[in-house]
This record gives sequence, C-alpha cells and structure tokens, in this order.
Amino acid sequence: MELVPITEEYYEFVRVLRNTQPGFLVDASITREHQEVYMNKYGKNYYICLLYKKPVGFIGVVDEDIRLCTHPSAQGNGVGTFMLREIVKLYPNATGKILEDNIPSQKAFEKANVPYKII
Repeated sequence: MELVPITEEYYEFVRVLRNTQPGFLVDASITREHQEVYMNKYGKNYYICLLYKKPVGFIGVVDEDIRLCTHPSAQGNGVGTFMLREIVKLYPNATGKILEDNIPSQKAFEKANVPYKII
C-alpha cells in the first residue's frame, strides 16, 4: 500500500465514495462542481491510498480533523489503519470525530493509536 497526494484524476473516486458510504458526520450529496471547489481549497491536505496502483481509500485533514474513508472492497484489510498511521506522521496533532455507531472507524483509530472523539 502507498499513500499519495490526491490529484484531479482521483476527485471523482473520492466524491463517489463520500456520497455512497455511511458514517460521515454530515450526510450530503456532493456534486462534481462542489467536489472541485472543495478540492481546490483543501486538496493539498488529502491523500489517496493505492493498493496495486488502484485507489482503495482516501484520507484528509482539515482544521486538524481527520476525514477517512475506505472503499467497501478493501474494508477489513488494514487500509484505514495504514492511512491513519501515515497521516499522523504528516499531521501529528490531528484527531478524528467519529459517530457513536461507527464501530469500524473507532477500531481503526484505536488500532492505529490515533485519538478521536465520539460525536
């Protein structure tokens, strides 16, 4: 696995994943236009996890808050934990905010030894 800075070619991957996966603090339907505006503003803080050169997740930090999502096909394989361990090397003060019922995210943060708050 490798964590690489996001490029425009992965914006749609992130947008689709964000729109289809549960567990985010804010439920939103993100358009391509909204995604482009958001990434133009915060993209420098986002990374894509690649497994055999295929994207399997993304992670970003905005205002010291970690945003994390693993593609369903890669869940349960340590991808989230890997991304968390890598991102705290770049953002050592970052923490997560996790919904109370999002047990998989809580487990990933705990396994990676990254602090989080239950929301």
